[in-house]
Amino acid sequence: MTKHIGIVGVSPEGAALFHRQISRHASRLLPPSAHPRITLHNEPLALYIDALRQQDWEHVAQLLRRSAELVARCGAQLVTTPDNVVIHAVHMAQVGSPVPWVTMPDLVAKAIIADGKKKVGIIGTKLVTESSTYQTPLGLHGIHVFAPEPAEADLIEEIIFGELIYGHARPESRAAMIGVVNGFAARGCDGVILASSEVPLVVTPETTPLRLYDPLDILAEGAVRTAMA
Repeated sequence: MTKHIGIVGVSPEGAALFHRQISRHASRLLPPSAHPRITLHNEPLALYIDALRQQDWEHVAQLLRRSAELVARCGAQLVTTPDNVVIHAVHMAQVGSPVPWVTMPDLVAKAIIADGKKKVGIIGTKLVTESSTYQTPLGLHGIHVFAPEPAEADLIEEIIFGELIYGHARPESRAAMIGVVNGFAARGCDGVILASSEVPLVVTPETTPLRLYDPLDILAEGAVRTAMA
């Protein structure tokens, strides 16, 4: 029997996209009668944003753990979160967790390694692009991760927190994000990690020739395959 999947939401927009991707992968990989049960819980996004601005990772972990415990009480047998910005706190949230967690970075690294890429850019908040979240698992395999230039990083942060987490983007913001991707191509990258669950709303395969790695989609497939195991 397919295991029950628990989703710990942070950004409601990202959680909704993730729920949809899990359902799509389940439809591709499983007969209808074997689709997993899915339980989603969100604490208010403002609580996460306040904690992240203070870099209070213990409080972020407490919020994650609270949601994980609630979905476990609903029957979830594994839990995951689609939000890149809180990955650093997942390690703390896992301590004493009633169910195992499935996490993004290692799954994304496996996908990039399988494609034989050696240089990839990364788009996300500065808490992700300037940290070791993806740099460490990829660097261990000789893959160079390029962060946005400082001015680009400020602009990306503004677009994510000012627009994308609310499910919309201005035309000029879309153009700016695509410009960042094109900049990675000019720097020799042959792929880009979309390390914010809302960035695929504006950066798509139709807007760039570079191979895009969407951690949310990769995680959704990984969660389904774990639930099948």
